[in-house]
Amino acid sequence: MNFIRLIFLALMAVGGGTYAGAAAVAAGGGDEVVVIYNSNVRGSKKVADHYAQARQVPRRQVYGFPLPAAEEISRTEFRELLQQPLVQKLEADNLWTFRWMKTSAIPSQPGREGRLVAASQIRYAVLCYGVPLKIRPDPGALEAGKTNLQAELRHNEAAVDSELALLPLINLELTLTGPQGNSFYGATNAADLHPTNGILLVARLDGPTPEIACGLVDKALAAERDGLWGRTYFDARGLGKTNAYFLGDEWILGAAKLCRELGFETTVDNLPETFPASFPLSQIAIYCGWYDGNVSGPFAASQVEFMPGAFAYHLHSFSASTLRSTHENWAGPLLARGATCTLGCVYEPYLGATPNVAMLLARLTVSGFTFGEAAYAGQPFLSWQTTVVGDPLYRPFGKAPTVLHEQLTQQKSPLLEWSYLRLANTALAHGSRASAVASLIENLDVAAHSAVLTEKLGDLYALEGKPSSAIWAYQNALKMNPSPQQKLRLRLSLGEKLQEQARNAEAIENDRKLLSETRDYPGKNSVEVKIKSLSPTATPPALPAP
Repeated sequence: MNFIRLIFLALMAVGGGTYAGAAAVAAGGGDEVVVIYNSNVRGSKKVADHYAQARQVPRRQVYGFPLPAAEEISRTEFRELLQQPLVQKLEADNLWTFRWMKTSAIPSQPGREGRLVAASQIRYAVLCYGVPLKIRPDPGALEAGKTNLQAELRHNEAAVDSELALLPLINLELTLTGPQGNSFYGATNAADLHPTNGILLVARLDGPTPEIACGLVDKALAAERDGLWGRTYFDARGLGKTNAYFLGDEWILGAAKLCRELGFETTVDNLPETFPASFPLSQIAIYCGWYDGNVSGPFAASQVEFMPGAFAYHLHSFSASTLRSTHENWAGPLLARGATCTLGCVYEPYLGATPNVAMLLARLTVSGFTFGEAAYAGQPFLSWQTTVVGDPLYRPFGKAPTVLHEQLTQQKSPLLEWSYLRLANTALAHGSRASAVASLIENLDVAAHSAVLTEKLGDLYALEGKPSSAIWAYQNALKMNPSPQQKLRLRLSLGEKLQEQARNAEAIENDRKLLSETRDYPGKNSVEVKIKSLSPTATPPALPAP
C-alpha cells in the first residue's frame, strides 16, 4: 500500500467513515417483508415473484388480492379489498399477534385502548405494480369534530402506501379526515420503526411498466454490492427566509450541504427556474428539486444518466398523481429514465406535509437506514399523500467506506475512481487546500485513465488560478471516454477557459466539436452565437458614443 493511498484511507476514516455507525440499525432481510400483488393485473405477480426471489422473501409471505386495476380506488374498495384482508392474512399466518393494550403514543390522539400489534414477524410491506396507488376523496366520510382543522386539510383522500403505514393501528379507528402526525419523524433508532410501535414500512415496486418495477430491486442490489456513486444535484428556487415557501428550499439546501460534506461532487442551483434543458446533468447519484408540474429540463430527454441505485425526487403537489406515465408529473418519468427510488404526492399535500428530503438523506447516508426506514423517518405526517417508490430494503450505505474502497481496489473496479473522488471532496470539505488535494490525485495510478478524476483536477487547477493547467486537464479528460453528459460539461468548461485566455481559435474548434458530438444539444443556438462572436471576421462591438 503506497503512501498516497494511506493518506486517502486516513481521510476516509476521519471524514467519511460515519456511514452506518450513528444509529441502531435494524435493516433486516426478506423474511421481514410481505409482498402484495394485484391478481387482476397482468404483470403484477411477475413483479412480486421477481422481488421475492431477489430478496429471498418466504413464499408464504407473498399475497395476491383481487383489486381494481385502476390507480385510483374508493375508500370502500380500499377497506374491503385490501386493508381488512391484509390484516386478516397477517394474523392468520401468525405474522402479527394482536393483544388488548393501552397506548398514549398516537399523534394528536389521547391515550386509548384497543387490539394492537403485540408481536410482529415483519416490518415491511412491498406493493407491486398493479396495486392501486391512491384513495379518492369521499365527501360522505368526513368525520364530525374535524372542523377545527384548517380548511386545506379537511380531506380524506390519501396515498394507499401512507394509509397502510398505520395498519398496525387499524383497530383504533383513527380519523380519516386530515393527516396523522408521524411519531417517527426524525427517528434516529431504526429499530423503533416497527409494527409493535404502530408503523408498517410500506413502499412499492411500481412505474410505467412491470419491467421498470422489476428493475428497481436489481439496481438497488447492484448499489448495495458496489456502492452508490456519482454526482449530486440540488435545484432550489432562491427563496428568502421570509417567503412562505422557504421550507422547500431549506430542506433541499440542507440535503445539498449534507452531500457536499460526505464528499459527493455537488451542484446547487438557486435560480427560480429549474435546471434548463441545456444543463449537462451527468452520472446522477442523487437529485432533489422543485417546482415544475411535469418533468422538465434535462429530465425531459429520452435518456438520463442515472447511476445504479440513484435517488431522485422532485417536490410538487402532484408529482406522483400517476406512476404510469413517462412524461406526466415526475415520479413515473424519473423511474422510466433510470432512477432506483423516489417519493411523490398523489394529491395536494401542502408543503409542510411533504417529505423532508434533508432528514431522509441524513438517515439514508449517515445513519445507514434502509430506504424504507429513511423514507418514513423523513415524513412529518402519515395517512396523507406521499407514496414511497423503490425497494424498502435498499441500503446503499450499509458498508463502511474503508471496506467498500478495499473491495473496489481488489476487484480493480472502474468505480474506484468515484471512491477516490469522494475522498478528495471529503478532504476539501474538511479544510484541505485545493493544491494539496490536486497533488494527491496527480499521484494516483487510477487517475491516469480516469475522466472523472482528471476533470476534478481541472476544477482544482481552476480554483488555484491555473487556467492553462485546467485547460490541459479538461482536454485530457475528453480523451478518457467520459459519459455523453460529462463530455458536454467538459466541452463547456474547456470553451470557457479557452475564451478567458483569448485562445479564440481553439475555443471555436472546441465549440464546433461540441455541436458535432451533441447534435440535439438544446443550447445549440447560444453556442453558435458564441462561435460567431469569436470568429476573426466578426464585426467588432461599436464604441460608446463620446
